[in-house]
Amino acid sequence: MPTLLPVFYLPPISWFSVFLKEDNEIVFEQFETFPKQTFRNRTNIYGANGKLSLIIPIDHSGKRVINELQVSNRDKWRSLHWKSIKTAYQSSPYFDYYEDQLEEIFNFKENSLFQFNLHALKIIQKILKSEKEFTFTKEYIRKPEQLNYREHFSAKHKSPFEMPEYFQSFSEKYGFLEDLSIIDLICNKGPESMTYLKNVRPI
Repeated sequence: MPTLLPVFYLPPISWFSVFLKEDNEIVFEQFETFPKQTFRNRTNIYGANGKLSLIIPIDHSGKRVINELQVSNRDKWRSLHWKSIKTAYQSSPYFDYYEDQLEEIFNFKENSLFQFNLHALKIIQKILKSEKEFTFTKEYIRKPEQLNYREHFSAKHKSPFEMPEYFQSFSEKYGFLEDLSIIDLICNKGPESMTYLKNVRPI
């Protein structure tokens, strides 16, 4: 089934359940106008004080089309995000195993948000041993024929997906936090991540 997906920064688990579904033919949207406060430039991880949002700062120079958008290099966000991820997951069962690959995500120096997200996705696919292929839109279509997920994943509201609980490093303090970044699943479930993703269902 042709499925239109936005390109996210270290996407939530629900996004990956759609992306990796066998009968979904994935088309990435590359001509949409950048919407604020979405997972296109943010990801949620499980920090020592609960849910922590990591947000990539955007260079607001006038360009708003997602594949033209540039990131701002103020605040050294790459090193800060990597430090936050390392601090959050260094005690998780599989962080040491994937640390070098995860760190490689932040060695990408181009300033394109779109290309940075794709670079991160390719590394996550390697970790998951996924060879899922995808194509890109050729223009922006307001009412596409494909199954449209462009506005389906909200950074503000409860996830519209049902997912089984799994062990998380700080769950004894704050309980299970659902639908965090794929990083959370990988660091806690390791090789079982792909099996887990198959059990994530829309509510």
